[in-house]
Amino acid sequence: MSPVVRLLRPEQWLKNFFIFAPLIFSKHLFNEGYVWTSLQAFVAFCLLSSTVYIFNDIADREADKLHPSKRNRPIAAGTISIPQAVGMVLGLLVVFGFLVMHLNAKFLFIVGVYVVLNLGYSFFLKRVILVDVFIVAAGFMLRVLAGAFAINVEVSEWLVLCTLFVSLFLAISKRRGELLLVGNSDSYKGRTVLREYDIEFLDQMMTIAASGMAISYALYTVAERTIIVFGTSSLIFTTVFVLFGIFRYLYLVRARKTDDNPTHMLTTDLVTLLNVAAWFGACVIIIYFSEIRLWLGVR
Repeated sequence: MSPVVRLLRPEQWLKNFFIFAPLIFSKHLFNEGYVWTSLQAFVAFCLLSSTVYIFNDIADREADKLHPSKRNRPIAAGTISIPQAVGMVLGLLVVFGFLVMHLNAKFLFIVGVYVVLNLGYSFFLKRVILVDVFIVAAGFMLRVLAGAFAINVEVSEWLVLCTLFVSLFLAISKRRGELLLVGNSDSYKGRTVLREYDIEFLDQMMTIAASGMAISYALYTVAERTIIVFGTSSLIFTTVFVLFGIFRYLYLVRARKTDDNPTHMLTTDLVTLLNVAAWFGACVIIIYFSEIRLWLGVR
């Protein structure tokens, strides 16, 4: 990819698909108006997250130069200058402004919180043990809330809690991969917070986060509000895909060891992709069973 595209980190836009969770679980997936608004929110968040990544790369450029893989990032490698990067930020913000003109104030508030948290992370909070992974996790939760506020729907507390555990699980696994990649050698002078972690501690946290994710998702599927909204308790059967996904990811973490990019790990594993597709298909069939029957003309 060209340095400009790499600077935007389009592969990280996959995280923004969390914005569509409220659309799916509020039974509006086949409503054109809701879908269009969610797409606007998704594109806006993609532009905004790229802006945050550029700021992060500018702030981290010296540390990235010492990192085994991050030294290839455009700003750290010198293929894009800081003035050029700032110019890209301004261009992204202009397009972002046009996109959010018709989105509501609640969505804009979440956007503001996301920016503040990430700027704090880029310049200070990433150096504080545990706070760094919780800030990363908060980004996923804010995406879910942004998706809900954009289309004015209520989001289940269990779904938000499940998102918290999912994001903590991924953030901790990222730290684990980074720690294995750079090691604890004295030659690495980059991100100092990595020295505060060790593999055993990170593995314990991953186990807790994985357990919380499985339990909160299972409880969401059988919650009274969920059953009333969907008219069925069959969503509990999709838990098998969630459990399989957790176990598969844990296997990949140990098999690939030094892969510190959860997005890359997930999108390059065919088994994981098939499992996600199966989970999504099962959820759509269960949640929209009545609508699908009407669409097919079945009574």
